[in-house]
Amino acid sequence: MVSREDFVSRFGGVFEHSPFIAERAYDAGPVTEPLTAAGVHATLTAAFRAASPQERLDVLRAHPDLAGRLAISGELTEDSRKEQAGAGLDRLSPAEYARFTELNSIYVEKFGFPFIIAVKGLGKDDILSAFETRIGNDRHEEFVTATAQVERIALLRLTSMLPEAE
Repeated sequence: MVSREDFVSRFGGVFEHSPFIAERAYDAGPVTEPLTAAGVHATLTAAFRAASPQERLDVLRAHPDLAGRLAISGELTEDSRKEQAGAGLDRLSPAEYARFTELNSIYVEKFGFPFIIAVKGLGKDDILSAFETRIGNDRHEEFVTATAQVERIALLRLTSMLPEAE
């Protein structure tokens, strides 16, 4: 059986800067091996969903802006850097960068957390389109959408870390 320390060390960053999710997931019940992406995701997601609304909001707020200042200054987590680069967000034209910056500002002011989308398989135009659509949501609808995207990002990260069940 995997130890709590090993579990948290390995999976504490799956939910951006929120190791408490892995801690609570481990503490909630036995973590059985073999560890699979689907199994660990279910365990982590249950802990995330059981967190208070404020804690879930804090997880959303732990995510970086897409193509934002952290990306420019090189301060993203390695996972976020790879995800944004894979979508081409590290190669924006000045006009595209300006549009992302404008949308990030409007979005954070309206919702109180950054725009979150699982970027794997998407290009910058897909992301901009989703950004422009979702900015019209009400806060509750967008909170639900953003938390679902956080869970999808977690699954994608776990899929790259763990084998599927045999």
